[in-house]
Amino acid sequence: MNDFVKISKDNDVAVITIDNPPVNALSPGVPERIWAAIDEVNADHAIRAAVVIGAGRTFVAGADIKEFGKMTSGASPRRTLLPLLLHIEDSGKPVVMAIHGTAFGGGLELAMAGHYRVAAPTAQVGQPEVKLGIIPGAGGTQRLPRLVGVAKAVEMCAEGKPVLARDAAPLGLIDRLIEGDLLSGAGAFAREIADKPMPKTRERTEKLGTIADNGAIFSAARDAAHKKQRGMKAPLAAIEAVEAATRLSFEAGCEAERELFTDCLFSDQSKALIHVFFGEREVGKIPDIPKDTPLMPVNRVAVVGSGTMGGGIAMVFANAGIPVLLKDVDQPALDLGMGKIRKNYASSVQRGRFTQEFVDERLWLITPVLTYDAFSDVDMVVEAVFEGMALKKSVFADLDRACKRGAILASNTSTLNIDEIGAATSRPEAVIGTHFFSPANVMRLLEIVRGKKSSKEAIATCMQLSRKLGKIGVLVGNCRGFVGNRMFGPYRREAQFLVEEGADVEAVDKALFDFGNAMGPLATGDLAGLDVGWRIRQEYRHLEKPGIRQPFAENRLCELGRYGQKTMKGWYRYDENRRASTDPEVAALVRKWSAEAGILQRQISAAEIVDRCIYALVNEGARILEEGYALRAVDIDIIYLNGYGFPAYRGGPMWHADTVGLHNVYQRVCEFHQLHGEAWAPAPLLKRLAEAGKTFAEFDKEQGAAGLLERTNSA
Repeated sequence: MNDFVKISKDNDVAVITIDNPPVNALSPGVPERIWAAIDEVNADHAIRAAVVIGAGRTFVAGADIKEFGKMTSGASPRRTLLPLLLHIEDSGKPVVMAIHGTAFGGGLELAMAGHYRVAAPTAQVGQPEVKLGIIPGAGGTQRLPRLVGVAKAVEMCAEGKPVLARDAAPLGLIDRLIEGDLLSGAGAFAREIADKPMPKTRERTEKLGTIADNGAIFSAARDAAHKKQRGMKAPLAAIEAVEAATRLSFEAGCEAERELFTDCLFSDQSKALIHVFFGEREVGKIPDIPKDTPLMPVNRVAVVGSGTMGGGIAMVFANAGIPVLLKDVDQPALDLGMGKIRKNYASSVQRGRFTQEFVDERLWLITPVLTYDAFSDVDMVVEAVFEGMALKKSVFADLDRACKRGAILASNTSTLNIDEIGAATSRPEAVIGTHFFSPANVMRLLEIVRGKKSSKEAIATCMQLSRKLGKIGVLVGNCRGFVGNRMFGPYRREAQFLVEEGADVEAVDKALFDFGNAMGPLATGDLAGLDVGWRIRQEYRHLEKPGIRQPFAENRLCELGRYGQKTMKGWYRYDENRRASTDPEVAALVRKWSAEAGILQRQISAAEIVDRCIYALVNEGARILEEGYALRAVDIDIIYLNGYGFPAYRGGPMWHADTVGLHNVYQRVCEFHQLHGEAWAPAPLLKRLAEAGKTFAEFDKEQGAAGLLERTNSA
C-alpha cells in the first residue's frame, strides 16, 4: 500500500490514516487505498473497529479540484466516490471518522459514510461545492438531511457555509466532541461502540420530514437563493437535490443528484468559478520575486488621514491585531474620523459580526494623533489623504523626515503616479501603492502598485501582509488608474454615452445589474461620489487627446452640486435612508444637453448596453495586459470580481470574453470602432488572439514566467 493511506493497529482498533498533503484531497489513488484498507480491517479477526483520520493539519479538505477540469475536458473519466462510500457503510466492522481541521465537500461525504463521527471542537464541516458552481456528487445531498434534518441540509448545500464541529454536534452530524488528543479519544470511542449496532446513514429516515412540512423550507430556500445568489445555477440545483432526498429512495436520490451534479459541472458557471478558485492562488505568484525574499516586519503601522478611506484602513489593521496610529490635521477631523470608526464597529456588533469584547480590543489598538512625533516607531505608513498630487507629495516629504529607515511608505492613491510620489522622498525603494477599495474594512481587494524603484522586499512584504489582513493582494503596474480604475473609466464612459444617446439612466443600470453586476455603473458613481471622478478628470484633463469624444453629462451634474448619495441627488434622487428613485429632472437635463451637442437620441437595447460597457472593459484590459501593467489575464479577473462587483459566475471580464469567444468580442469592438470613433480602437492583443483563434487563458499559459517578467520589466 503506498503512502496515500496508511494502516496501523492500536490493539483491537485499526487506524486508517489518509496522508495526501497538503490538504489530504481525495485525488486519484486515495479512494482506492481507503477501499483496500477497509477490506484489510474486515479480514483481520483481531480488529473490532476502525478509525479513519487525516494526517497533518486536516481531515480531508475535499476532492482534488483539478480533476473537475480534467473531467470536463475529457482528459480523465468521470469519477465518483459513491461506490467507496457504500463500501464503507457496508463494512462488517464499525468505522469511526475522526475529524480535525476541515471536512469539506468530498471530505464531509466521506465522513458521513462512517457509522460514527467524532471531532475536535474547532474542526469545520461543510458542503461548499456551490462556490465552485457544482453540488455534492457522492450522496452528500442525500446523506446530510438524514443526519441534520432538511432545513439545515438545504442551508449547508445551497449556501456552502462551513459549520463548526461544536455547532454540528447538536444537529446530529457529530456523535462526540473530543477534547485533547483526537486519535486517542477516537480510539476510546471506537472501543465503546465496537459491539453496538452500526447505523448506516443511507438507511436513516427519521429526519427527512413530510412533504407538507418540507414545502415551506424549499420555497423559502429558493427565494433566498434568487436574492442572495442571484444568477447562480448551483444553489438551486443543490436545493432540488436535497428535495429529492425527501421524495425518493436513497438510490433514486443519488441518481437525481448525479444528473444535477453533471449538469452543473459541465456548465460555463462551474468552469468560471473553478477558474476563479485557482486564480485567487495564482495572483500571489510574482515572476521576479523569489519565495525566499526577506520580509520586512510590520508590527506597528500608521495611517495618515482619518476620512472614509483612512478610517476603514485603520480598522483593517486593527482587525488583524496590528496597532495603528491614525493621524489627521486637526482635532475636529480626527474626532469625526474616530466617530465613524466607532459607528461602523457598533453596526458590526448589532449585526452579530463582532462581539463587543472584540470591538473593544480593536478600538484599543487605534491611537488617534495630530503629529508625526510617534511615526519614528512604525514599520509601515499608509497615506489616505485627498486624491491630489501636490498634497500627497507634501505628505510623503513629511513621512520621509519622520519615519525610520526600513519603514514601508505606502499610498492609497487610486489613480496617481507612484513614481512621482516616491520622488518626493529620499527613499523611493520604500514607496509602494496599496490601493484599498471602499469600504476598506469590507472589500477584499488590495491593488499593490509597483513603482519603478519599489524594492522586492517591500513588494513581497505587502503581498504577504494582504493575506494577514484578509485581503486578496494583486500586484499591478504604475499607470494612470492602475488596472481596476483604468478599466473602469471606459466602462463608465460608455454608460454615460448611452444615456447621452437616449437610454434611460435606469435602463443602463438595470441591463448591467441583470448581467450580474452588484450595481449598475451610474448607481455606482452615485455611491462613490460623482465629485471624486470629476476632480480626477480635472487633474488629468491635460492628458486627453484632442478630438476624441468625452462624456459631459456627469460633469454637468457635478457643476449643479449633484454629487450622488452624499448630496441626496446625482443620477438618481435619494431619500433620508439613501433609497434611490428616478429623477425626471436628470432625464430632461440630459436630453437638453444632448440636443445642444447635436447628439441624436434613439432607442437602445439592453444587449447593446451590456456589449458596450462590458467590451469596453475587455478591450482596455487587453491593452493593459499587453503593456504589462497586469501580469496575467486572471489577475484582471480577480481584481474585477473582488473590487468592482463583477459576477463571479462569469469568471471576470477576460474569462467572460473567452467564454463568448474572442472572435465575437473583437468583431463587436470593430463595429463600435466604426460607429463611435477612436476610443474604440481594438487593442492589438485582442486582435491578435481573436485572429489566431486563441483565448486570454491560453495567452496566460503561453507567456509563462519568462514572458511575464519581460512584460513587467518593460512596463
